[in-house]
Amino acid sequence: MLELSALGLLQREPLHGYRLKQRLELFLSSCMSVNYGAIYPLLKRLEERDHIQVLLEESGDAGASRRIYAITPSGCTRWREKMLEQPQESWVKSRARFLVKYFFFGDLESSERVRLIENRLRVCHQRKAYLETQEMGNLVTDSFQSATWERAKFMLVSEMEWLHECLEKENLPHSSSISRKMLGELNIL
Repeated sequence: MLELSALGLLQREPLHGYRLKQRLELFLSSCMSVNYGAIYPLLKRLEERDHIQVLLEESGDAGASRRIYAITPSGCTRWREKMLEQPQESWVKSRARFLVKYFFFGDLESSERVRLIENRLRVCHQRKAYLETQEMGNLVTDSFQSATWERAKFMLVSEMEWLHECLEKENLPHSSSISRKMLGELNIL
């Protein structure tokens, strides 16, 4: 997710490592954690793979130079590939990945956004079906566990409703019927 995020931000404007970390923390901290130990090795790898290039190297206040990075055409292609991929991953990680992608939705075509939203709805639907099959009676032993279980179900329903609204905003005739069908099944939760 860090590669996707870094390339997405560099697509918008050239940045140096510290500024990139600041932007990642500001915009994406609810989805992922960012540390310096990951940023600079990532920038080095992206540069080695020709996904970014040093646009400018300027002197810093403490005498050390600061490299300003810009995305290359190869980096733009890599970003789009990362945006459109749909890896199999844990529920928590897939939720965070979708939120990171959603942050960059303005850089995609409507049909691409619809495809990603519909995929996320399918994942949510699968999660809902899984939760419905679980026998929670023996696992939930106190009110705190019960409240946590209810909160998880509420968050899932809320996310599915939000995704439905996102599809409707795309104003595509086929998207409403798909999401309404999925929302119609929410009453079971």
